[in-house]
Amino acid sequence: MTSKPLVRAVLTVFAGAALLGAGYVIGTRHASIGAAAAPTAVAAAGEKLDPKTGRKVLYWHDPMVPNQHFDKPGKSPFMDMQLEPVYADEGGGSYGIKIDPGLQQNLGIRYTTVRRQDTTGGFDAVGTTQFDESRSDVVQSRVTGYIDRLYASAPMQRIAKGAPIASLFVPDWLAPQEEYLALRHGAMDGGLLEASRVRMRALSIPDGVIADLDRTGKAQTHVVLTSPETGVVSELNVRDGAMVAPGQTLAKISGLSKLWLIVEIPEALATSVQPGMTVDATFAGDPAQHFAGHIREILPGISTSSRTLQARLEIDNSALRLTPGMLMRVHVGGQKAASRLLVPSEAVITTGKRSVVIVKNSDGRLQPASVTIGNDVGNETEVLNGLNEGDTVVASGQFLIDSEASLKSVLPRLQSGAAASATNPASAAATQTYETTGKVEKVTAADITFSHQPVPALGWGAMTMAFNKPAPNAFPDVKAGQTVHFVFKQTDAGYQLTKIEPAGDAK
Repeated sequence: MTSKPLVRAVLTVFAGAALLGAGYVIGTRHASIGAAAAPTAVAAAGEKLDPKTGRKVLYWHDPMVPNQHFDKPGKSPFMDMQLEPVYADEGGGSYGIKIDPGLQQNLGIRYTTVRRQDTTGGFDAVGTTQFDESRSDVVQSRVTGYIDRLYASAPMQRIAKGAPIASLFVPDWLAPQEEYLALRHGAMDGGLLEASRVRMRALSIPDGVIADLDRTGKAQTHVVLTSPETGVVSELNVRDGAMVAPGQTLAKISGLSKLWLIVEIPEALATSVQPGMTVDATFAGDPAQHFAGHIREILPGISTSSRTLQARLEIDNSALRLTPGMLMRVHVGGQKAASRLLVPSEAVITTGKRSVVIVKNSDGRLQPASVTIGNDVGNETEVLNGLNEGDTVVASGQFLIDSEASLKSVLPRLQSGAAASATNPASAAATQTYETTGKVEKVTAADITFSHQPVPALGWGAMTMAFNKPAPNAFPDVKAGQTVHFVFKQTDAGYQLTKIEPAGDAK
């Protein structure tokens, strides 16, 4: 009787020990699994690994809209297709694309180094020549008379200094001159003769006419008005036979030896322009001839039509090469020199929304870099942000590698086909075609819409999109709902179909 309770106690202790051991083993296993899983979770959170391939993903995008980036995979909001990953080890990633050296030479790609230089800055503008109004002269009549001959025939007529403008007949001059001659013939004393001369001067009879009266003894009733300087008759207000009154302006003479240059300053630079800044101007008809000067004054007010501020200066035109109304190319120089980061202007691609420079990395790969640009300095452009001194950038041929789409599709095809395109790169690009299989969704006179399979050569996944037809009556047998194999090429107007055949006949 006592042995049975003892056996039960032993069995109970043994079962408890077994359960305790099993719990320990299970707990240890779970702990090891958690410890092993922890590094994987950290790596995934920090690097965005592709669950299918395990490769590092920079971002996901729609190949048809490459500039739009997404942090997670999913369906494209633009096309009927899944977003595709861009891997860090691909040419389209942040490491750029490498182009065959022979192809670079054939495409005429040149490089230049970003440099820093002390410049006075300044900017380019346009200007217009005008008459210097401060040097204009007016020809007026001081007496009542009649124009018996008008030498200047029309406004804007060129005229030399001292050339006649008009001849006036002045009847009121006859009586005082006859009175003076009578006094002189009557041997009157000098006091009366001098009083008569004073009266003639008061009637605006010129001293030259009085001198001729003493010499010839004949009264003169005509006077010729002449040009005070060489220039043009900018205004002509009388005609032959017209009566003129004292103080009436007959003509206005504008000189050409000095001209005004009115410079149109962009509104954004209005606050940086000051009197005294240097100006160098050239005319398109003779770019080798430079006209220099300093801004004399800033005219008040902004033009509502051109949104520009006008600055005025005087330029020397003693050689008479310029005439009013000429359009001039103007460079306004800065007042103080400053250190600026410069690249050739041709290296900057400006799209309106951004400015891009293609940078060459230390390993020879090319990648676009967004930059903030400042003012132009001659043939160079100031870079405010996005580049460092000593960086190597593409100075020509950068249009081939401007966008991310070019980096992911065009350049890899050029790189892989370098041997074929080296002999004739233009022909190779023109004959490049692509093919895939898809279902016809819609047919119009302009295009055909397919739900097609991936196109690896372009980096496309499966999607639905429209392709242009070469002509409205092309491919008349293609109907919606058919599954076909089609060939297309890239043109300036988009992707154009070149061949369509039933999928069962595809090679």
